[in-house]
Amino acid sequence: MTTAGPAPISTIKRDVSTEVAMGAQLNIKGEDAYRLASELAALTGESLTGAVTAALRERLERERRERDIERAARRARIAALAAEIRASIPGPVSSADHNDLYGPDGLPA
Repeated sequence: MTTAGPAPISTIKRDVSTEVAMGAQLNIKGEDAYRLASELAALTGESLTGAVTAALRERLERERRERDIERAARRARIAALAAEIRASIPGPVSSADHNDLYGPDGLPA
Protein backbone atom coordinates (compact mmCIF):
# COMPACT_ATOMS: atom_id res chain seq x y z
CA MET A 1 0.00 0.00 0.00
CA THR A 2 1.47 3.30 -1.04
CA THR A 3 0.76 6.50 0.76
CA ALA A 4 0.20 9.69 -1.09
CA GLY A 5 2.71 12.38 -0.34
CA PRO A 6 1.85 16.00 0.31
CA ALA A 7 -0.30 17.76 -2.25
CA PRO A 8 1.61 19.42 -5.05
CA ILE A 9 2.24 23.10 -4.42
CA SER A 10 -0.04 24.07 -7.31
CA THR A 11 -3.07 22.46 -5.63
CA ILE A 12 -2.64 23.92 -2.15
CA LYS A 13 -5.09 26.74 -1.50
CA ARG A 14 -3.53 29.60 0.38
CA ASP A 15 -5.12 32.11 2.73
CA VAL A 16 -2.65 34.94 2.37
CA SER A 17 -4.47 37.09 4.93
CA THR A 18 -3.23 34.85 7.76
CA GLU A 19 -0.35 33.04 6.15
CA VAL A 20 3.10 33.25 7.65
CA ALA A 21 5.38 31.27 5.39
CA MET A 22 9.08 30.92 5.76
CA GLY A 23 10.79 31.89 2.56
CA ALA A 24 7.84 33.81 1.09
CA GLN A 25 9.14 36.39 -1.32
CA LEU A 26 8.11 39.77 -2.58
CA ASN A 27 10.14 40.98 -5.51
CA ILE A 28 10.24 44.74 -5.86
CA LYS A 29 10.90 45.41 -9.51
CA GLY A 30 10.34 49.16 -9.68
CA GLU A 31 13.43 51.25 -9.07
CA ASP A 32 11.39 53.97 -7.37
CA ALA A 33 9.73 51.47 -5.03
CA TYR A 34 13.07 49.93 -4.12
CA ARG A 35 14.62 53.36 -3.54
CA LEU A 36 11.73 54.45 -1.31
CA ALA A 37 11.81 51.21 0.68
CA SER A 38 15.59 51.49 1.10
CA GLU A 39 15.33 55.11 2.23
CA LEU A 40 12.60 54.24 4.74
CA ALA A 41 14.66 51.34 6.09
CA ALA A 42 17.70 53.60 6.47
CA LEU A 43 15.69 56.30 8.25
CA THR A 44 14.01 53.91 10.68
CA GLY A 45 16.93 51.56 11.20
CA GLU A 46 14.72 48.63 10.18
CA SER A 47 15.55 45.93 7.72
CA LEU A 48 14.18 46.37 4.23
CA THR A 49 11.60 43.66 4.97
CA GLY A 50 10.62 45.29 8.27
CA ALA A 51 10.26 48.72 6.67
CA VAL A 52 8.13 47.41 3.80
CA THR A 53 5.97 45.34 6.16
CA ALA A 54 5.40 48.29 8.50
CA ALA A 55 4.59 50.61 5.60
CA LEU A 56 2.13 48.11 4.11
CA ARG A 57 0.51 47.52 7.51
CA GLU A 58 0.09 51.28 8.07
CA ARG A 59 -1.36 51.81 4.60
CA LEU A 60 -3.76 48.88 5.02
CA GLU A 61 -4.97 50.24 8.38
CA ARG A 62 -5.43 53.72 6.88
CA GLU A 63 -7.38 52.33 3.91
CA ARG A 64 -9.60 50.29 6.23
CA ARG A 65 -10.29 53.35 8.42
CA GLU A 66 -11.16 55.48 5.38
CA ARG A 67 -13.45 52.77 4.04
CA ASP A 68 -15.19 52.49 7.43
CA ILE A 69 -15.68 56.27 7.51
CA GLU A 70 -17.11 56.23 3.97
CA ARG A 71 -19.49 53.40 4.87
CA ALA A 72 -20.67 55.22 8.00
CA ALA A 73 -21.28 58.39 5.98
CA ARG A 74 -23.20 56.40 3.35
CA ARG A 75 -25.34 54.79 6.06
CA ALA A 76 -26.03 58.21 7.57
CA ARG A 77 -27.10 59.60 4.15
CA ILE A 78 -29.40 56.62 3.59
CA ALA A 79 -30.92 57.01 7.07
CA ALA A 80 -31.49 60.74 6.44
CA LEU A 81 -33.17 60.00 3.09
CA ALA A 82 -35.35 57.33 4.70
CA ALA A 83 -36.38 59.78 7.42
CA GLU A 84 -37.17 62.44 4.79
CA ILE A 85 -39.28 59.97 2.80
CA ARG A 86 -41.01 58.76 5.96
CA ALA A 87 -41.84 62.36 6.90
CA SER A 88 -43.30 63.06 3.45
CA ILE A 89 -45.81 60.20 3.68
CA PRO A 90 -49.15 61.65 4.81
CA GLY A 91 -50.63 60.20 7.98
CA PRO A 92 -50.90 56.56 8.87
CA VAL A 93 -51.24 54.36 5.82
CA SER A 94 -52.92 50.98 5.93
CA SER A 95 -51.90 48.35 3.44
CA ALA A 96 -55.60 47.56 2.99
CA ASP A 97 -56.55 51.17 2.15
CA HIS A 98 -55.78 52.00 -1.49
CA ASN A 99 -58.15 54.99 -1.85
CA ASP A 100 -55.26 57.43 -2.17
CA LEU A 101 -54.00 55.52 -5.23
CA TYR A 102 -57.19 56.11 -7.30
CA GLY A 103 -59.06 59.22 -8.39
CA PRO A 104 -62.83 59.77 -8.17
CA ASP A 105 -63.23 58.15 -11.59
CA GLY A 106 -61.64 54.90 -10.33
CA LEU A 107 -58.52 55.31 -12.43
CA PRO A 108 -55.02 55.48 -10.98
CA ALA A 109 -54.25 58.93 -9.63
